[in-house]
Amino acid sequence: MVHTAVRYDYRAPGASAAERQEIYRRSLDQAAYVDRHGYDALMLSEHHASDDGYLPSPLVVAGAMVAATTRIPITVSALLVNFYEPLRLAEDIAVLDHLSAGRVGYTFGLGYRPEEYAMYGRSWASRGSDIEARIRVLLQAWTGNEFEYEGRKVRVRPTPYSQPHPFLFYGGGSPAAARRAARLGLHFQPQHGDPTLKETYDAACRAAGREPGLVLRAPSSGPAYVFCTSDPEAFWDRYGHHLLADALAYQEWHGEAASYVVDASRSVEEMRDAGVYLVATADEVVDRCRAGDIRLITSHPACGALPAEPSWESLRLLSETVLPAVDGGRR
Repeated sequence: MVHTAVRYDYRAPGASAAERQEIYRRSLDQAAYVDRHGYDALMLSEHHASDDGYLPSPLVVAGAMVAATTRIPITVSALLVNFYEPLRLAEDIAVLDHLSAGRVGYTFGLGYRPEEYAMYGRSWASRGSDIEARIRVLLQAWTGNEFEYEGRKVRVRPTPYSQPHPFLFYGGGSPAAARRAARLGLHFQPQHGDPTLKETYDAACRAAGREPGLVLRAPSSGPAYVFCTSDPEAFWDRYGHHLLADALAYQEWHGEAASYVVDASRSVEEMRDAGVYLVATADEVVDRCRAGDIRLITSHPACGALPAEPSWESLRLLSETVLPAVDGGRR
């Protein structure tokens, strides 16, 4: 079975206020559309102090998407916990959990940009111990019991709809991240497919006296994003610069850090051959899915401020042509 996700980060370099608002509005319409077509997940990302307007407030958008949909799970991946006051974050997540009847899950993460830590006046050096302390506060807060926090007695209500709390992963690409997920009793989402990270996580869980949770590993092969169109050459010619803007921005942020979504291309021509951002016809996508080359279709309908016309064409071809062909009508 081919799994499906739709991702939004709202990165829109050079967009006007009207253009940016259209992308936000479109994403809610598209969320409702993919909800009706049986997609497995909506994914939201978080970053701060980005010139292109990268989404800084994923909980706000998650709430809007909850209102626009009825069944699709929504994941915030990653929620950068060190930039939040933990008691207020516990309250916001608990309320959203009730609004969504448990449909919003989270991957907690450190982030990897010192600029964001500087913006919030957070310590870069102690970021690992800080996030662990904050997550422990969240877990304690969601019990609904009174506890001591920074020298005072506190109590968070309501407790979440999901018990004991929403579905939680810890994300990262290092052995330290795997061990932290195990210590905290969270599931683990590595940002790349290195199998040793799962081994480290599993061993650390058992050393702590608990069975390992889920490990949501990144795909070891296949495209990071799929764009479907009737004319791939025309798409690359007219809209390839949107995909390139996205790739170049991540290169600047990630550097040499391992991540399966990073495309090292420096031009649209190189991107065509790299295959990380796949642009293909519906028939080509179907063939690759049936051959086992694609097991996860992640659509990125607003990638680099992709305009409405190609954005909707891609989503409709994936939803109305590709998925019925590869899924046997099971959605």
